[in-house]
Amino acid sequence: MASNLPGSARQFGVALRALLFFTVVLGLGYPLVMTGVAQAVFHDNANGSIVQVDGKDVASDLIGQAYTQDSGKKDADGNAIMVADPKWFQTRPSAVDYDAMGSAGSNYGPNNADLLAAIEERKQAVAELEGVDPSQVPPDAVTASGSGLDPHISPAYAALQVDRVARERGLPVAEVQELVKENTEGRTLGFLGEPRVNVVTLNNALAAS
Repeated sequence: MASNLPGSARQFGVALRALLFFTVVLGLGYPLVMTGVAQAVFHDNANGSIVQVDGKDVASDLIGQAYTQDSGKKDADGNAIMVADPKWFQTRPSAVDYDAMGSAGSNYGPNNADLLAAIEERKQAVAELEGVDPSQVPPDAVTASGSGLDPHISPAYAALQVDRVARERGLPVAEVQELVKENTEGRTLGFLGEPRVNVVTLNNALAAS
């Protein structure tokens, strides 16, 4: 037993040095390098893609928001019933009310009766808000994203809202259309996904116009 002690001690020393080395390199060096690269190359993304108004942080362009107003009515529990504010572009529904702490979808299947009823109710509400036939309402206007936080809508849904926003704000339609164009993102890497409009940045630009 005693004869094996020096070898065991050497193995312990090697293991300890390896532990210290990898702790420094992978536990400290690597995170610091990656943080430095992220701050230098992807500064906005690394800091949450924060949207500022008058120097104050008001949102992230990665997380959608609900643009609503008090309807003046209350539900059975006495809570105010919120409805779409016509002065803003509306984003798609969210199963978690855009709570970033609880990102999730509804988990309802496409044949779920509650989901189908909710889609029909949303379609009627959007059609009434925009003054169009329900058949003209795009799918993303009535369905939530898998994350429940997506700030994007399709160009078709944005185009549907242009006349209403221009009218409510007393702006030329062409000016609102240009803001939509400026906040439309193309396919990722040129071929992944579809073009989409970021509602958060669009409404921020609208507020500044």
